[in-house]
Amino acid sequence: MTQSLNLTRRTMLAGAVFASALIPVLTGTVARAEGGDIKTNAAAVAGDIAKLERVKVDLVAPPFVHAHSQKAEGAPKVVEFTLTIEEKKIVVDDAGTEVHAMTFNGSVPGPMMVVHEGDYVEVTLINPDTNSLQHNIDFHSATGALGGGALTLVNPGETAVLRFKATKAGVFVYHCAPPGMVPWHVTAGMNGAITVLPRDGLKDHKGNDLPYDKVYYVGEQDFYVPKDADGNYKKYESAGDAYSDVLEVMNTLTPSHIVFNGAVGALTGDNAMTAEVGDRVLILHSQANRDTRPHLIGGHGDYVWATGKFANPPELDQETWFIPGGAAGAAYYTFQQPGIYAYVNHNLIEAFEKGAAGHFKVTGDWNDDLMTAVVKPES
Repeated sequence: MTQSLNLTRRTMLAGAVFASALIPVLTGTVARAEGGDIKTNAAAVAGDIAKLERVKVDLVAPPFVHAHSQKAEGAPKVVEFTLTIEEKKIVVDDAGTEVHAMTFNGSVPGPMMVVHEGDYVEVTLINPDTNSLQHNIDFHSATGALGGGALTLVNPGETAVLRFKATKAGVFVYHCAPPGMVPWHVTAGMNGAITVLPRDGLKDHKGNDLPYDKVYYVGEQDFYVPKDADGNYKKYESAGDAYSDVLEVMNTLTPSHIVFNGAVGALTGDNAMTAEVGDRVLILHSQANRDTRPHLIGGHGDYVWATGKFANPPELDQETWFIPGGAAGAAYYTFQQPGIYAYVNHNLIEAFEKGAAGHFKVTGDWNDDLMTAVVKPES
């Protein structure tokens, strides 16, 4: 039935044509949050939070991460973020293949947010009236109400403000999860990540400090672009026009593209991530939908939290690490040689044929002790 459905603005907003297990959960969760079965001293909680320092953060587009302290300074804070939903057409490869993307702040993935364990995260979610669809946000780092999804369902022209306490340290996915349309929104690019740092910063397996000089955010994205009878990628006037065909491709579980940061080559060439020999670099990597296997060709993960949770000791000296779909990981590496490093999903078909690859450009002096050409090839 859904394959032949012609979506209109009204049916997409209502979601009535979709059979969704989330609908009763959303309804029940909102009722309890508004004072149903769960009784809380809301006034006392609000009073305590009102005493805390508030910090407003200006987010930046990936792969960059907004300025932040690696160790918490003082008492917990209320950290304010604003996410504006943008439905937009994007080009995902050099052939001009188009996707009707759904985005937080216009980027795929949405921006990385950083707070410290014990802070309160306060997110203003804006759905402009120029959009066509209903959206919300589910934070895997949050506790309750479908990660905030039950409290942030916004139609075009609406704004919601969600506050939650960051009780777990780690890197976590966030994504849109509206009733009946969750996989469509997530695979259209509507996901990102949040890092909750330990209050005393990152530690190695022995409890020693692990300060980093640079941090980059890589969001891995699977797209499902339909093809015509001749094998060419199709283009559509709107997301609604594309929906039935996209759903058909999605149900094959076979992506047309698997890319880093929204497009093939988004992190290569002039867009490559940069470092110098000796830089300690933290790589934050999320995949909201599919499993992935990050690998740094020519380097390693000196310290790796593959599932991104900093209460666990890091694994050491990893060649490739596994991040399950719906999770985010962290890897820490000190670059020791100059050159171009390929950072890939080591399902090499996905890296070289689908697009899941990026580059680090590293400057500095070469160390012959680590590697040298003893005999160079001769023609």
